[in-house]
Amino acid sequence: MVGRYREAGEILSRLVFAQPDNQEARDLLADAFEQLGYQSESTSFRNSYLQLAAELRTGIAPGVAANASSPDVIRAMATEQWLDFLGISMDSRKAEGMSWTMNLITPDNEEKFLVEMSNATLTNIKGFTKPDAELTLTLNRSDLDQVMVGAKTFEQLEEEGRARFEGDRRPLDELRSILTVFTPDFEIFPATANARPVPTEVKPFQFGYDLMSLAE
Repeated sequence: MVGRYREAGEILSRLVFAQPDNQEARDLLADAFEQLGYQSESTSFRNSYLQLAAELRTGIAPGVAANASSPDVIRAMATEQWLDFLGISMDSRKAEGMSWTMNLITPDNEEKFLVEMSNATLTNIKGFTKPDAELTLTLNRSDLDQVMVGAKTFEQLEEEGRARFEGDRRPLDELRSILTVFTPDFEIFPATANARPVPTEVKPFQFGYDLMSLAE
């Protein structure tokens, strides 16, 4: 199958899944992926193929995954981006049956958001609040940055007089309880996860690759 790398990859990938210890098949599949990567004009496809080839040959490289929660990154991030990230970072199975609305107000940059949990989905609308929302959380965006980098919790900011809760805290507690930990060390092919990155300690609502820790 000289030159027919896509067909070779399809056949060999099935063989590797059926026989994870077949090193000859793994090496041949890595060769096919490598050639597909070299031929790809798209950088995304090229990087994916070459990464697959590397993992088939040597496994996932050891080391600590990059943490995105640096102060500079957080300051540059829009509040709605953080809220969107919360939405994709929760375990939707645990959110079944949850229903509430929460207002988030950041006076220093004059922003406000309506955050809603419904149908196991977290959404937000910028520029709106709901008068009868279960909870209204008010704090400066500069203080919210401290939560996003894991330096402070909402409760600590409240004790310092820098955050104000009005209403039922159930929405925040429920959201905290269903947030998940992301790790980038999952294997795509069997027997490639021979080295696992050491996760960085994170706190609830901290932004990063492994964004949400269930631990306080």
